[in-house]
Amino acid sequence: MSAATGKSALVLGATGATGKHLLRDVLASPEFTRVGEYGRRVTSSEAIAGLAGREKLEQRTMDYEKLGESGLKGGRWDVVYVAMGTTRAKAGSAEAFTKIDREYVVNAAKEAKTDDPTNEQRLVYLSSTGANASSPFLYPKSKGLTELELAGLGYKETIVFRPAFLKGAERPDHRIAESIFGCITGILSTVSSSMEIPIQLCAKSICNAGRLGVAGLPASAQAEKAGKEGAWFTLINNAGAINLGKADV
Repeated sequence: MSAATGKSALVLGATGATGKHLLRDVLASPEFTRVGEYGRRVTSSEAIAGLAGREKLEQRTMDYEKLGESGLKGGRWDVVYVAMGTTRAKAGSAEAFTKIDREYVVNAAKEAKTDDPTNEQRLVYLSSTGANASSPFLYPKSKGLTELELAGLGYKETIVFRPAFLKGAERPDHRIAESIFGCITGILSTVSSSMEIPIQLCAKSICNAGRLGVAGLPASAQAEKAGKEGAWFTLINNAGAINLGKADV
Protein backbone atom coordinates (compact mmCIF):
# COMPACT_ATOMS: atom_id res chain seq x y z
CA MET A 1 0.00 0.00 0.00
CA SER A 2 1.16 3.59 -0.47
CA ALA A 3 2.54 5.73 2.32
CA ALA A 4 -0.48 8.01 1.96
CA THR A 5 -2.91 5.32 2.92
CA GLY A 6 -0.62 3.65 5.46
CA LYS A 7 -0.46 -0.03 6.28
CA SER A 8 -2.86 -2.42 7.94
CA ALA A 9 -1.91 -4.88 10.68
CA LEU A 10 -3.70 -7.84 12.22
CA VAL A 11 -2.85 -9.03 15.72
CA LEU A 12 -3.85 -12.59 16.65
CA GLY A 13 -3.43 -13.40 20.33
CA ALA A 14 -3.68 -9.80 21.53
CA THR A 15 -5.08 -10.77 24.94
CA GLY A 16 -2.07 -12.95 25.79
CA ALA A 17 0.92 -12.04 27.93
CA THR A 18 2.99 -10.80 24.98
CA GLY A 19 0.10 -9.97 22.69
CA LYS A 20 -1.29 -7.20 24.87
CA HIS A 21 2.02 -5.35 24.73
CA LEU A 22 2.29 -6.02 20.99
CA LEU A 23 -1.18 -4.57 20.36
CA ARG A 24 -0.21 -1.41 22.25
CA ASP A 25 2.95 -0.98 20.15
CA VAL A 26 1.21 -1.65 16.85
CA LEU A 27 -1.54 0.84 17.65
CA ALA A 28 1.04 3.47 18.64
CA SER A 29 3.00 3.06 15.39
CA PRO A 30 2.17 5.83 12.89
CA GLU A 31 2.96 3.42 10.05
CA PHE A 32 -0.23 1.47 10.71
CA THR A 33 -3.47 3.29 9.98
CA ARG A 34 -5.72 0.27 10.46
CA VAL A 35 -5.28 -2.42 13.11
CA GLY A 36 -7.38 -5.53 13.57
CA GLU A 37 -7.70 -7.52 16.78
CA TYR A 38 -9.44 -10.82 16.08
CA GLY A 39 -9.77 -13.66 18.56
CA ARG A 40 -11.93 -15.87 20.73
CA ARG A 41 -12.09 -12.84 23.00
CA VAL A 42 -10.80 -9.29 22.56
CA THR A 43 -9.28 -6.59 24.76
CA SER A 44 -11.79 -4.89 27.05
CA SER A 45 -13.03 -1.39 26.27
CA GLU A 46 -11.59 -0.22 29.59
CA ALA A 47 -8.10 -1.38 28.62
CA ILE A 48 -8.41 0.05 25.11
CA ALA A 49 -9.48 3.46 26.41
CA GLY A 50 -5.98 4.27 27.61
CA LEU A 51 -4.11 3.24 24.46
CA ALA A 52 -2.65 5.64 21.91
CA GLY A 53 -3.99 4.99 18.42
CA ARG A 54 -7.15 3.29 19.68
CA GLU A 55 -9.20 5.01 16.96
CA LYS A 56 -7.48 2.71 14.40
CA LEU A 57 -8.64 -0.49 16.08
CA GLU A 58 -11.15 -2.93 14.65
CA GLN A 59 -12.14 -5.69 17.09
CA ARG A 60 -13.97 -8.87 16.23
CA THR A 61 -14.56 -12.10 18.12
CA MET A 62 -14.42 -15.31 16.13
CA ASP A 63 -14.80 -19.05 16.43
CA TYR A 64 -11.61 -20.88 15.43
CA GLU A 65 -13.75 -23.80 14.32
CA LYS A 66 -15.64 -21.52 11.90
CA LEU A 67 -12.92 -19.31 10.42
CA GLY A 68 -14.84 -18.93 7.19
CA GLU A 69 -17.24 -16.70 9.12
CA SER A 70 -14.49 -14.67 10.81
CA GLY A 71 -13.98 -11.95 8.22
CA LEU A 72 -10.23 -12.52 8.24
CA LYS A 73 -10.05 -13.20 4.51
CA GLY A 74 -11.40 -9.79 3.54
CA GLY A 75 -9.05 -7.84 5.79
CA ARG A 76 -6.26 -7.37 3.24
CA TRP A 77 -3.73 -7.16 6.05
CA ASP A 78 -0.24 -5.96 5.14
CA VAL A 79 1.26 -7.45 8.31
CA VAL A 80 -0.14 -10.40 10.25
CA TYR A 81 1.22 -10.74 13.78
CA VAL A 82 0.67 -14.07 15.54
CA ALA A 83 1.20 -14.17 19.30
CA MET A 84 -1.12 -17.09 20.01
CA GLY A 85 -0.17 -20.04 22.15
CA THR A 86 -0.99 -22.12 25.21
CA THR A 87 0.42 -24.84 27.47
CA ARG A 88 -0.53 -28.47 27.81
CA ALA A 89 -1.69 -27.88 31.38
CA LYS A 90 -3.96 -25.02 30.36
CA ALA A 91 -5.28 -26.85 27.30
CA GLY A 92 -6.08 -29.96 29.35
CA SER A 93 -4.56 -32.62 27.10
CA ALA A 94 -1.91 -33.14 24.45
CA GLU A 95 -4.60 -33.30 21.76
CA ALA A 96 -6.21 -30.04 22.87
CA PHE A 97 -2.80 -28.39 23.11
CA THR A 98 -1.94 -29.35 19.54
CA LYS A 99 -5.28 -28.05 18.28
CA ILE A 100 -4.89 -24.65 19.96
CA ASP A 101 -1.13 -24.16 19.70
CA ARG A 102 -0.70 -25.34 16.12
CA GLU A 103 -3.91 -26.01 14.22
CA TYR A 104 -5.71 -22.83 15.26
CA VAL A 105 -2.60 -20.74 14.65
CA VAL A 106 -1.92 -22.11 11.17
CA ASN A 107 -5.57 -22.10 10.11
CA ALA A 108 -6.08 -18.49 11.25
CA ALA A 109 -2.94 -17.33 9.43
CA LYS A 110 -4.08 -19.18 6.33
CA GLU A 111 -7.49 -17.53 6.49
CA ALA A 112 -5.89 -14.09 6.92
CA LYS A 113 -3.82 -14.50 3.76
CA THR A 114 -5.35 -12.58 0.89
CA ASP A 115 -5.93 -14.13 -2.52
CA ASP A 116 -4.75 -10.91 -4.18
CA PRO A 117 -1.27 -11.62 -5.61
CA THR A 118 -0.42 -7.88 -5.60
CA ASN A 119 -0.72 -7.66 -1.82
CA GLU A 120 2.72 -8.57 -0.46
CA GLN A 121 1.80 -9.71 3.03
CA ARG A 122 4.25 -10.25 5.86
CA LEU A 123 3.74 -12.79 8.67
CA VAL A 124 5.46 -12.44 12.05
CA TYR A 125 5.16 -15.34 14.50
CA LEU A 126 6.08 -15.54 18.18
CA SER A 127 7.53 -19.02 18.69
CA SER A 128 9.83 -20.12 21.52
CA THR A 129 13.47 -20.92 22.17
CA GLY A 130 14.19 -24.58 21.54
CA ALA A 131 11.49 -24.96 18.87
CA ASN A 132 12.27 -28.07 16.86
CA ALA A 133 9.93 -29.99 14.56
CA SER A 134 11.91 -33.18 15.27
CA SER A 135 11.86 -32.88 19.06
CA PRO A 136 10.49 -35.84 21.04
CA PHE A 137 8.84 -33.36 23.42
CA LEU A 138 5.37 -31.94 22.79
CA TYR A 139 5.95 -28.21 23.31
CA PRO A 140 9.12 -27.61 21.23
CA LYS A 141 7.85 -29.99 18.55
CA SER A 142 4.55 -28.10 18.27
CA LYS A 143 6.36 -24.79 17.95
CA GLY A 144 8.78 -26.18 15.37
CA LEU A 145 6.03 -27.72 13.26
CA THR A 146 4.00 -24.51 13.48
CA GLU A 147 6.97 -22.50 12.21
CA LEU A 148 7.30 -24.72 9.15
CA GLU A 149 3.59 -24.81 8.42
CA LEU A 150 3.32 -21.03 8.64
CA ALA A 151 6.36 -20.61 6.38
CA GLY A 152 4.69 -22.88 3.84
CA LEU A 153 1.53 -20.79 3.54
CA GLY A 154 2.98 -18.56 0.86
CA TYR A 155 3.30 -15.20 2.58
CA LYS A 156 5.80 -12.85 0.94
CA GLU A 157 7.87 -12.96 4.14
CA THR A 158 7.67 -15.05 7.29
CA ILE A 159 9.62 -13.84 10.33
CA VAL A 160 9.86 -16.09 13.39
CA PHE A 161 10.94 -15.07 16.88
CA ARG A 162 12.36 -17.57 19.33
CA PRO A 163 12.69 -15.64 22.59
CA ALA A 164 13.97 -17.21 25.79
CA PHE A 165 12.30 -16.71 29.18
CA LEU A 166 9.83 -13.82 29.03
CA LYS A 167 10.64 -11.63 32.01
CA GLY A 168 7.76 -9.69 33.53
CA ALA A 169 4.94 -11.69 31.97
CA GLU A 170 1.63 -11.00 33.70
CA ARG A 171 -0.56 -14.08 33.68
CA PRO A 172 -3.96 -14.79 35.26
CA ASP A 173 -2.54 -18.00 36.75
CA HIS A 174 0.48 -17.92 39.05
CA ARG A 175 3.15 -20.37 37.90
CA ILE A 176 5.52 -21.26 40.73
CA ALA A 177 7.98 -23.09 38.48
CA GLU A 178 8.07 -20.11 36.14
CA SER A 179 8.82 -17.76 39.03
CA ILE A 180 11.72 -19.93 40.17
CA PHE A 181 13.06 -20.24 36.65
CA GLY A 182 12.80 -16.47 36.27
CA CYS A 183 15.08 -15.96 39.27
CA ILE A 184 17.64 -18.31 37.74
CA THR A 185 17.55 -16.70 34.29
CA GLY A 186 17.77 -13.27 35.88
CA ILE A 187 21.10 -14.21 37.44
CA LEU A 188 22.41 -15.91 34.30
CA SER A 189 21.35 -13.02 32.06
CA THR A 190 24.14 -10.94 33.56
CA VAL A 191 26.62 -13.09 31.64
CA SER A 192 24.52 -14.23 28.66
CA SER A 193 22.00 -12.56 26.34
CA SER A 194 20.33 -15.87 25.53
CA MET A 195 18.58 -16.53 28.86
CA GLU A 196 15.71 -14.03 29.07
CA ILE A 197 14.10 -10.96 27.55
CA PRO A 198 11.74 -8.40 29.15
CA ILE A 199 8.32 -9.14 27.70
CA GLN A 200 7.70 -5.51 26.71
CA LEU A 201 11.00 -5.46 24.84
CA CYS A 202 10.07 -8.69 23.07
CA ALA A 203 6.77 -7.17 21.95
CA LYS A 204 8.54 -4.04 20.71
CA SER A 205 10.97 -6.18 18.73
CA ILE A 206 8.15 -8.14 17.11
CA CYS A 207 6.37 -4.90 16.20
CA ASN A 208 9.57 -3.52 14.68
CA ALA A 209 10.09 -6.64 12.55
CA GLY A 210 6.61 -6.30 11.11
CA ARG A 211 7.16 -2.65 10.34
CA LEU A 212 10.60 -3.06 8.78
CA GLY A 213 10.38 -6.37 6.95
CA VAL A 214 13.38 -8.60 6.30
CA ALA A 215 15.22 -6.09 4.11
CA GLY A 216 14.92 -3.40 6.76
CA LEU A 217 16.18 -5.42 9.72
CA PRO A 218 19.40 -4.02 11.22
CA ALA A 219 22.46 -6.28 11.39
CA SER A 220 22.13 -6.29 15.19
CA ALA A 221 18.93 -8.35 14.88
CA GLN A 222 21.17 -11.26 13.85
CA ALA A 223 18.48 -12.55 11.47
CA GLU A 224 19.21 -15.84 9.73
CA LYS A 225 17.56 -18.12 7.22
CA ALA A 226 15.90 -21.21 8.69
CA GLY A 227 13.36 -23.87 7.77
CA LYS A 228 13.44 -26.15 4.75
CA GLU A 229 12.70 -26.21 1.03
CA GLY A 230 9.23 -24.81 0.48
CA ALA A 231 9.07 -23.49 4.03
CA TRP A 232 11.95 -21.05 4.52
CA PHE A 233 11.63 -18.28 7.07
CA THR A 234 13.70 -15.56 8.72
CA LEU A 235 14.66 -16.45 12.28
CA ILE A 236 15.44 -14.03 15.11
CA ASN A 237 16.71 -15.54 18.35
CA ASN A 238 16.75 -14.03 21.83
CA ALA A 239 19.89 -11.89 21.55
CA GLY A 240 18.73 -10.49 18.22
CA ALA A 241 15.27 -9.77 19.63
CA ILE A 242 16.81 -7.80 22.50
CA ASN A 243 18.84 -5.72 20.06
CA LEU A 244 15.92 -5.13 17.68
CA GLY A 245 13.68 -4.06 20.54
CA LYS A 246 16.22 -1.47 21.64
CA ALA A 247 17.08 -0.27 18.13
CA ASP A 248 16.12 3.22 17.02
CA VAL A 249 14.33 2.15 13.85
